[in-house]
Amino acid sequence: MKRHRWLSAAAVLIIVLGGAYAGACEYFYRVAFVPSSKSFLSSKMSKDERADRKWLASVRKEQWHEQAVGHAQWRLRADYVPAATATKQTVVVAHGYMNTKEDMASYIRMFHNAGYNVLAPDDRGHGQSDGNYIGYGWPDRKDYSQWIKQVVRRNGQTSRIALFGVSMGGATVMYTAGEHLPRQVRVIVEDCGYTSVADELSFQARSMYHLPAKPFVPSVLFVARLHTGVNYAAAKTSSTLKNNHLPTLFIHGAKDKFVPTAMARRNYNATAGSKQLWIVPGAAHAASQGTHPRAYQRHVLNYLAAHMH
Repeated sequence: MKRHRWLSAAAVLIIVLGGAYAGACEYFYRVAFVPSSKSFLSSKMSKDERADRKWLASVRKEQWHEQAVGHAQWRLRADYVPAATATKQTVVVAHGYMNTKEDMASYIRMFHNAGYNVLAPDDRGHGQSDGNYIGYGWPDRKDYSQWIKQVVRRNGQTSRIALFGVSMGGATVMYTAGEHLPRQVRVIVEDCGYTSVADELSFQARSMYHLPAKPFVPSVLFVARLHTGVNYAAAKTSSTLKNNHLPTLFIHGAKDKFVPTAMARRNYNATAGSKQLWIVPGAAHAASQGTHPRAYQRHVLNYLAAHMH
């Protein structure tokens, strides 16, 4: 009888603990993967950033559309800013986590002033695009392949295209590099992208919540897959960059506390193509351009000019 009561109590405890763990995984899925205002993200803008947003709002541009790959009912939107003087050279820019194309205004302006066309999409679940989850760049790589094809249709077979991304956008272009891209894509510049979704969530679980990466993060990724159908565990630059033979510039702030700087070195080592690595002194996450604006412009534009032929 005592043994029966003990087993019953143990079973109840396991059910309660299992339910609590499942609830915790569901909670963190919603924190990490469901588009919403995030308390841990800063919304502060500098004077220069406000000026760049004002410029983007007033510059001549077109709105382009695509369907999200795998979700035909989701309409994606992008701003296409044509160069002041007609050119076949286009930079496709990818924004960060819970950002929008408008948040890329300073980069769009830099490329526009350098004479490039610029295509700036809103990722699924962000900005003006449809979607109910954050892709972390992994499903988005398929969408960016579609955007690239649209650039070629618009500007012709002699188009020359660069991929540029910051933070989640950096991961997005590194993941996109593993796709079968058209020959018009010539060069990649990624700024402070992470190595994998699992690595980044593991780092955040430890630094923000003091939680162990295992088994927690794999469990959250499993819950995310149940909700979205996306296999986030497969999102690794180590598997995509080994197929990348495009010249790639890796940029990362030396004081990045959101995506560890060590990830930049791992990404640099993983790529199969020609490459450069610039660790930016004193720069925090996604702050390299603002910390050293002239050096940033020189590094990025010189790299594009050397490879966009």
